[in-house]
Amino acid sequence: MEKQKRNVFIGALITLGIVYGDIGTSPLYVMKALLADLKGNQNLTENYIIGCLSLVFWTLMLMTTVKYVLIALKADNHGEGGIFALYALVRQQKRWLIVPALIGGAALLADGTLTPAVTVTSAIEGLKGVTLGKRVLIDTQNDVIIVTFTILLVLFLIQRFGTSFIGQGFGPVMLLWFSFLAVVGLVNLVADPSVLRALSPHYGLALLFSPTNKVGIFLLGSVFLATTGAEALYSDMGHVGRRNIYLTWPFVCGALLLNYFGQGAYLIAHLEQIQAQKELVNPFYLVLNDHFYLFGVILATLAAIIASQALITGSFTLVQEAVGLKILPRMKVEHPGLSRSQIYIGGINWMLCICTTIVLFYFKTSEHMEAAYGLAITLTMLMTTLLLFEYLRARLAHEFWAYLVLFGFGMIELIFLAASLSKFTHGGYVTVLITLLILAMMIFWYFGNRVREKYADRSEMVDLRDYKEMLLELSKDEKEPLFTDNLIILAKVKRNFKVKRELLYSILDKKPKRAKVYWFVTVNTTDEPYSNYYTVDMMGTRNIVNLQLFLGYKMNPSVNLYLYQIVSDLMQKDVIDEQPQKYTTSPGRIVGNFSVLAIQEILSPNTRISPWTRILIAGRIFLQNHSTTPIQWFGLETSEVHIEKVPLFLKKRSVPVIEQRVILNPKDIKRSTCE
Repeated sequence: MEKQKRNVFIGALITLGIVYGDIGTSPLYVMKALLADLKGNQNLTENYIIGCLSLVFWTLMLMTTVKYVLIALKADNHGEGGIFALYALVRQQKRWLIVPALIGGAALLADGTLTPAVTVTSAIEGLKGVTLGKRVLIDTQNDVIIVTFTILLVLFLIQRFGTSFIGQGFGPVMLLWFSFLAVVGLVNLVADPSVLRALSPHYGLALLFSPTNKVGIFLLGSVFLATTGAEALYSDMGHVGRRNIYLTWPFVCGALLLNYFGQGAYLIAHLEQIQAQKELVNPFYLVLNDHFYLFGVILATLAAIIASQALITGSFTLVQEAVGLKILPRMKVEHPGLSRSQIYIGGINWMLCICTTIVLFYFKTSEHMEAAYGLAITLTMLMTTLLLFEYLRARLAHEFWAYLVLFGFGMIELIFLAASLSKFTHGGYVTVLITLLILAMMIFWYFGNRVREKYADRSEMVDLRDYKEMLLELSKDEKEPLFTDNLIILAKVKRNFKVKRELLYSILDKKPKRAKVYWFVTVNTTDEPYSNYYTVDMMGTRNIVNLQLFLGYKMNPSVNLYLYQIVSDLMQKDVIDEQPQKYTTSPGRIVGNFSVLAIQEILSPNTRISPWTRILIAGRIFLQNHSTTPIQWFGLETSEVHIEKVPLFLKKRSVPVIEQRVILNPKDIKRSTCE
């Protein structure tokens, strides 16, 4: 019993360190953003403070607690959560659901470039003017930027080495952080409990239409910042489990609300002093006692770093899922640690680093960054609601509840989106630009693949069974030099045994490639995250193998990891012949060498397609040539690789017939050429 309690505590501690970094650092900037909407501290009133607290409270209750904790967490794909896991559950229902999945995924990745800059800058700004002895730690905003940049750069640099050694300390730090938030908030709340009247939604709704509110309904753009980590909460379910989130959310939510209400109580108690100040104040730092101020800022900085780390690793996971669902091109995935969930994608890491650095040096202050922050995640939440609606409609006995979720949360999120768009010219355009760039990449890859399959000339597809006898004959023809023992052809063999003609052309026509066994390998991605199995069709032979690998969208796609195991398994079952090696460092070796044949397509100019289709295909080919190659993706770098370039024909142009004519006087040719 005691051991069980200990395991529960450890699980809860890990959850605090992984899941709540983003939403847990929101007290650093939410109330500050709401004060910035006043356009001057002199406009601050008690009603404004109470109204803001009411809006923050009900946003956390409705958007985070009800939508994500109580509803979305139940929409899991074998324990995995997030927008792509949800899409994998519903993509068979309607084809158009790919649209919200693409938009939501692109916006979520864009959010990953903003969160590190906003949270760390907000924390370091608390050190401005603070003296340690007789020395001022950080004097100017430029100092803030330099320190923030240094912290973030180190954070991105250590990603490739794995973060398990840092992650072990995340949980205790976040436990201390949330406890600190709760205590500081409670101390200030006790001084003026009257702010608890903000629990009534009346005050929040009244503020939206009050003359005190200078920006009207667009105030919700700043209010929304309080719930920006809700989507990350859903995405991280696979790492910690639904039960641990249920267990820890009441504590986290309580700590956040206590801190918000404590900030509000302090503002009301010191209203006249704050109204007299000309510069924008950050209530989070105002409520800190002088004796604990430096400790609070250091703790806030650690929490901000943890939030940034969570967003970076979350981006890796998101990209891995997108690649598995064929939404993004293949990228090299490394596993720095022993855990399969701990991954590193170099290209994404440095893309995030560059974007975060640009955001940092472009906006310079957390106040300006907050204008860009929130817009992307609002879009993601709206797209999640659309997918969640389809999921619930297919599984609930009464569709009414699904429509209630759609219209209830959809209307709220549309209002939040409109409010966030009001900040477009003040920095929101940066979020939109980053989202559009990522979305364009997804569109080119996903729809480029679809178009390629749709318009591919059917004559370019042949039946593998028609060439079975020819392959058998080539395999036994000792007049041809042995090319390899096992020829691995990365193919896509369909259920009707159709394959691209160019594959067989490369084996038979270009230069006959004699092998003991021909392996036509198809890697299929399943909707289940961690499925891992294969099927084999020998086509009535002992050396022509139609191998279908079925891997979950979160599994490592390295064919090399599975191929040797499959070959040994088939030999033990006497399905294929042994391949004893005369020259080897491993006595008794019965598995021969491997060679890989891969086809690289080049769009042929002799192709009759529309300009838009040509752009999609060209974009897809560009991404393919500038991302991980199939050899790297399938983990076949250690094998002998043969890449053959072939033209891709999509709806061939008809070639005009050219006729032969007899030239009576050859001098005419020379004369006309010279002329």
